[in-house]
Amino acid sequence: MLAVQEIERLSEEFETKTPQEIIQWAVDTFWPEIAMSSSFQTQSMPLLHMVTSLKRGIPVFFIDTGYHFWETLMFREKIASEWKINVIDLYRDTRWDVFARQNVRNLPLDDPNLCCYLHKVQPMQNALKDIKAWVSGIRRDQTSVRANAKILEMQNGLLKINPLLNWKTVDIQNYMEEHNLPVHPLYEKGYKSVGCAPCTIPIGVDDDERSGRWAGRGKVECGLHTDMFRKKDIAEVQDEFQMDVMKASK
Repeated sequence: MLAVQEIERLSEEFETKTPQEIIQWAVDTFWPEIAMSSSFQTQSMPLLHMVTSLKRGIPVFFIDTGYHFWETLMFREKIASEWKINVIDLYRDTRWDVFARQNVRNLPLDDPNLCCYLHKVQPMQNALKDIKAWVSGIRRDQTSVRANAKILEMQNGLLKINPLLNWKTVDIQNYMEEHNLPVHPLYEKGYKSVGCAPCTIPIGVDDDERSGRWAGRGKVECGLHTDMFRKKDIAEVQDEFQMDVMKASK
């Protein structure tokens, strides 16, 4: 792994590089211990197209929460097949199966933080434990949390790489048009940012693209790109949950 000072230097240098240049550096430096994640929504397509074009066969992690829209699952299958992508589905730890099934309907609404932790954060933590570099598609213009992100970030021995960090919505749109990329089937129905079905609603034309995620719940992130991801033990984040998952799991 690179020294902290070198990571900081490169991160600053990459502020003026193209996403493709950053991705190529990442692949050259870390292959085969590198993977990317994708939600297979419309905004995910440019990075997915870039990475899989530059390095065929790179692992693409897709978190199957069990709450996805049917359209998302079908779109994922279509793109994975047509682009010949090495998609690896991630699922929650089986030790939470009984608890999750008992609360399958109310968990996303009553305790969205816990739901995201069990179905997104823990599966991704587990998938990345043997990986040195993780390519992510977050952008600074998406949320207040992401506004302070860096192109290269160390997380417990893992290097997180954010090639699209400086891109804006218009850059996504321009790339989509230039390369004639497919859009998620729910996009034209007002779903500008698509997450899990219980926590995603359609929005207006002039609304912020992520305003349909966890609307009205005071939540803007699932936890993959917050301090929650840095914590390996569920006991460390228990105070962020409404439900006592530790007690419920016994």
